[in-house]
Amino acid sequence: MTALVDLREIGLSRNGKRILDHIDLAVSEREIVTLIGPNGAGKSTLVKVALGLERADGGSVTRRSDLRIGYLPQRFALDDALPMTVRRLMTLTFKAPANRLQSALDEMGVGQLIDASVHNLSGGELQRVMLARALLREPNLLVLDEPTQNLDINGAVECYQIIQRIRDRIGCGVLLVSHDLSIVMAATTRVYCLNGHVCCSGHPDDVSRDPEFLRLFGPKGAGTLAVYTHHHDHKHAPGGGVIHDHGHDDHAHDHHDHKHHDHKHGAH
Repeated sequence: MTALVDLREIGLSRNGKRILDHIDLAVSEREIVTLIGPNGAGKSTLVKVALGLERADGGSVTRRSDLRIGYLPQRFALDDALPMTVRRLMTLTFKAPANRLQSALDEMGVGQLIDASVHNLSGGELQRVMLARALLREPNLLVLDEPTQNLDINGAVECYQIIQRIRDRIGCGVLLVSHDLSIVMAATTRVYCLNGHVCCSGHPDDVSRDPEFLRLFGPKGAGTLAVYTHHHDHKHAPGGGVIHDHGHDDHAHDHHDHKHHDHKHGAH
């Protein structure tokens, strides 16, 4: 099956600093693909490259011809001085009939807020409204950048359950950026651990005990995850460069399978 979006060898630099380095990533229908990594790892930038909102210096981005994207950005600025109802917010950039608006909000559990002022919503309510807004285009690719950032633990669990239900109902692919390691891993088909480059990737069980994952998040961050260990073909120098372990053979994997990817990287 053709991937909804397919990124190959993506590289991007800003002000002389390497932000993304030789990144391969693909999302297909019914997959939930999650990007994890520390702050400044390039996760949101990579999402913007995938969406065409930012141009990479190198590599290629292929989007399927029938691609319809629903996007929930990490930040959404609202002018406090501008009166706006939820109904108006929902249709700022996409006109949809009233029944579609109501249905999308109902699915997120906030249907009763359709005529409420956006400025009176809690952070969690606004996040649910924005997720409903992303569904209006009936997307086959749902892109969510930190969708649970304003939710407590119970709200975050419920949000991921909703995302899974949406995927099951409409068969869309999901590209997700998240810090909620212990929750999101259970809801994910494939994980990419990013730190300027792809440190490790694959099924959550495989990634959870990868040395690079443990280096970035520590044993506590991985404590609730399944146990699986495999070697890594490089280490990081203190300055951020990559030191390859030439004592092991490199392993090449097609980036559509659910295995660990070993990559060759230049210095950051």
